[in-house]
Amino acid sequence: MKQLVDDFLIYLASEKGAAKNTIDSYRRDINHFFKILQERGIADLREIKEEDLFHFISVSKKSLSFSSIYRALMAIKVFFRFLKREGYLDIEIFRHLETPKVWQLIPEVLSLNEVNLLLSIPNKNSPIGARDGAILEVLYATGIRVSELCSLNIQDVDDEFIRVYGKGGKERVLPIAKKAVDAVDHYLSSFRKEQEENKALFLSKKGKRIDRMTVWNRIKFYAKQAKINKVISPHTLRHSFATHLLENGADLRLIQELLGHSDIATTDRYTHISMRTMVHSFESFHPRP
Repeated sequence: MKQLVDDFLIYLASEKGAAKNTIDSYRRDINHFFKILQERGIADLREIKEEDLFHFISVSKKSLSFSSIYRALMAIKVFFRFLKREGYLDIEIFRHLETPKVWQLIPEVLSLNEVNLLLSIPNKNSPIGARDGAILEVLYATGIRVSELCSLNIQDVDDEFIRVYGKGGKERVLPIAKKAVDAVDHYLSSFRKEQEENKALFLSKKGKRIDRMTVWNRIKFYAKQAKINKVISPHTLRHSFATHLLENGADLRLIQELLGHSDIATTDRYTHISMRTMVHSFESFHPRP
């Protein structure tokens, strides 16, 4: 179970942009849940029933406040949703358990100047820098998830489009900007050997398919180099991509298709981010705000 938790925490950091305090809180709550399960004789998460959740709540009431129990339930619910998405579980133990809406974290959005600065930092003349430069360009050019980026193969990118496989294995064919294609071509032609058997688009130093945590760490590294004082993750580039499209007049339905959202309500969050940006600009530039 420890490996599942570690994978989940990496997911929170790399795809949800969660802060360290949030990740530590989720770790504590889930470990507390596991401890109670083990006392109940449950060693496999696939054995969990709804009554085990009610038992967890009953036991927790003796030592935790309502707000702490509520926070723990949110952590457990997000964790189980992750396990179901990853194909480890195929159960829904929260179906009849009333809980408030699960937390959704919207990372900060980068300005266009910050995006350009971030993308300019990698040293394109080195293998790692060329790879990282291509990664940043692709993430911002397409708005794909970091998990989708890591699963890309060389043949998934051509001169105009990129083929990705999103949640549930759904395929999307997306347009890709020329700068991103050029960055990928430079990385492949300059630093990848034609005879390599590995068809993954982006490789680690050891020649394996790159993973989410490596991408997250590299983006944090370049953000620090660029002196961007925001909490940045791969998902930040996805949010920036969508917000910048919206601010430049793109239709919300188009953004929904590009991001691979099944529900327009998920995409609608960007209207709130865009409005926040609009208010900030108004207050910054209007002579009498």
